[in-house]
Amino acid sequence: MTTTKAENQTANPTTPDTLAIDLRTAVMRTSRRLRVEATGEVITPGQYTVLALLNGNGPSTLRALAESEHVQAPSMTRIVNALADQGFVTRSAHPDDGRQVRVDITDAGKDVLAEARNQRTAWLAQRVAGLSEEDRLILSRAAHIMQEMSGR
Repeated sequence: MTTTKAENQTANPTTPDTLAIDLRTAVMRTSRRLRVEATGEVITPGQYTVLALLNGNGPSTLRALAESEHVQAPSMTRIVNALADQGFVTRSAHPDDGRQVRVDITDAGKDVLAEARNQRTAWLAQRVAGLSEEDRLILSRAAHIMQEMSGR
């Protein structure tokens, strides 16, 4: 009797295809949960992402933010407008092209971003604390491997 590819992968969780499926599922579920855990009432997950981009990359145009997040310009405009209304970003004329809007994070935006990151870290640390030392070592190694795979 011969085994199918799916049966063979089920029998060996370390085959590249099976491991890729398991990793993708775990990363997506964890990412989704982290996005929800630390945003909620102050900022939405989409707003968090925009603040993180601005904090890491500096000022940007609406178009560049929309392209980076793979959303349409009107969607990004709504996100930025909400952030500006809360005082988390500023909008100004682009220094090289006055037709474009330049968006930058404010100190209040940096504060709310830091708080959201702290909440996410606390949520994850609480889950990790419930694991055995052996499992924490495995996760530590996996985290380093995943960072290497993604090019940091």
